[in-house]
Amino acid sequence: MALVRGVLGTRRVGHGGTLDPQATGLLPVLVGNATKFADRFHEATKVYDGLVRFGAETATDDREGAVARASEVPALSTDTIEPALAALRGVIMQTPPQYAALKVSGRPAYARARRGETVALAARSVQVIRLDVIEISPPDVRLYVVCSSGTYVRAIARDLGRALGSAAHLAGLRRLAVGALEARDALTPEQLRARGRDAAALLRPANDDLLTLDRRFLERSADTIVGAGESA
Repeated sequence: MALVRGVLGTRRVGHGGTLDPQATGLLPVLVGNATKFADRFHEATKVYDGLVRFGAETATDDREGAVARASEVPALSTDTIEPALAALRGVIMQTPPQYAALKVSGRPAYARARRGETVALAARSVQVIRLDVIEISPPDVRLYVVCSSGTYVRAIARDLGRALGSAAHLAGLRRLAVGALEARDALTPEQLRARGRDAAALLRPANDDLLTLDRRFLERSADTIVGAGESA
C-alpha cells in the first residue's frame, strides 16, 4: 500500500483482500472513494490456481509450516482423485487452518498457535463452486479453485490428503481473480513504479460490475482459463 500511495500521491489507499505470504497473483488495490468498497471486495468470489503436495501435512497446512504428519504418497490419478474432490465441492463445512487470521478470544489464531497454544477453530460453511484438476505430477496435483470468501485453499489441500488416506499441504498458490478483476490485467510493483503518476489512468471505477465473477471462470475448462505462465 505504501508503494501505491507514493506513486499515485494519495493517502486514501486500501486493498480488497490480502494473500498468504507464500501466495502470488492478484491483490485488488482501492484508491480514493473506492476504499469504501473494501468490504465488498473481501466478500467477492475468488479464483485460485493451487499446487497440492502429497506426502506430508504441516502445522500451517502450507509449505511454510513444520511437518506435522508424514505419509506415503497415494496413487494419484483422475480416477482416485475425483471422488475426493466431489466431496469437497459445493456448500461444505470447512475447518480453517490453526494458523489463520481468524480471532480466538480477541487474538488471531496464528498468534496463539505461534505461542504453542492448541487452537480449536470451529468448522464453518463455505462454498466451493469449482474444484478441478489441472495437472497431476506425483507427488503434486495442481487444482483450479473457484470459491466463496472465507474459503481456505490450504484447508482443501489438507482435507484432500486425508480423504485419500494420505497427508498433503498447499505447496503453491496463485490468485487468478477477485470478482471480475483478473491477475493477467494487473500491474506488477515494477510496472507501477515505471508508469508513475500515469498509472492513475488505468484505475477502473468501483462499481458492482467489478464484484461479479466473469462467467468464463465457471464455464470454460480450467486449463484454458489458467493458461501458460499462470502456474502457482
